Amino acid sequence: MHNLRGSVKNYVWGTTDRIPALLGQRPTGEPYAEYWLGAHPAGPATVDGVGLDAAIAADPAVLGERSRQVFGDRLPFLMKLLSAARALSLQVHPTAAQAREGFVRENGAGVALGDPARTYRDDWPKPEIMVALEPFEALYGFRDPRRSAAILRALGGEAADGLASRLDAEDVDLVAIVRDLLTDGDPVLVAALAADADRAADRTRLGDEREVADARDTVARLGREYPGDPGIVVALLMNRRRLEPLQALYVPAGVMHAYLSGTGVEVMASSDNVVRGGLTPKHIDLQGLTEVVDPRPSVPTLVPVESVGDGVSRYLTPAPHFALWRVDPSAAARTLPATDSPRIFLTVRGACRLTRDGEEHRLRSGEAVFLAAGEAVQVTGEGLGFLTSIGG
Repeated sequence: MHNLRGSVKNYVWGTTDRIPALLGQRPTGEPYAEYWLGAHPAGPATVDGVGLDAAIAADPAVLGERSRQVFGDRLPFLMKLLSAARALSLQVHPTAAQAREGFVRENGAGVALGDPARTYRDDWPKPEIMVALEPFEALYGFRDPRRSAAILRALGGEAADGLASRLDAEDVDLVAIVRDLLTDGDPVLVAALAADADRAADRTRLGDEREVADARDTVARLGREYPGDPGIVVALLMNRRRLEPLQALYVPAGVMHAYLSGTGVEVMASSDNVVRGGLTPKHIDLQGLTEVVDPRPSVPTLVPVESVGDGVSRYLTPAPHFALWRVDPSAAARTLPATDSPRIFLTVRGACRLTRDGEEHRLRSGEAVFLAAGEAVQVTGEGLGFLTSIGG
């Protein structure tokens, strides 16, 4: 059981205060977008002053036999705190096969791993789960095109009607529509939709008022944050979902998404492969996006949560790379699950006490430990923690 210090990412979309508050630190004024707890080479956490990736390479037995048989001598998951003050990019993550192919292709083309124009920074997929710690807003997957057409018509205007007609077509090709919108970048259309959204409050709206109101808010929000970006139009084709604290979304490969605002715990396969399409100053790979995006309508349903014992609940996802458990400890000691797996435990509220064979770690909010496979650890306290292990 080793104390773990995460790696801070100061991306421009991050809040300045939420993650420092969770870590018990004074804000510096810089954005604290993400706090990585894992062994990914782009931002490894440290144990005893050594990178977790290096520590595992020196003693891969800490991963346990089950993890090593499936994933090799590599920690298969990455845990993060994420806090967004404004929208992240419109993005998609690849499947395992797509990640391997893309990584090999860019290596063959001589694109350096650190090149900002690189898309595939490793050869792994990146399924992920986001658990809200506060009200959290996200765009997730595409609506049925005809429903999007109805919402666009509710916003009104000739520009919206033209796009709505394409969406209403029997042989609608949503990938082509998204590609055209992001490639051509029609500023007149973006401006017209923004004006329509501003006027919509004074008109009788069609269909579900909540969806139309959300669409209007999406346009207004993104218009302030990324004025003129063609991704604003694409965002209107997507589902808007609000998470309340401790609710979660699972994002599989191919699902277009963008987190709009809020703070949460995010767990994913240990990958940094992000195929971006808009709403970002970073590298945009439209060809890559059209190759991996899933255009089928999807519903952003909440991840089911299963109680596995007093104060311990598991978020149920199909990802083999990770499992996520919520731990609400009490005065009665209980053994943390997944003893045969490498694990990371993070406290996000109050204090948790972890004990093993007389060894004790008291974790306040923002503090974390790495647990080697085979370590039977008990937890008590009055706080809230999250435990990540491998899936299965």
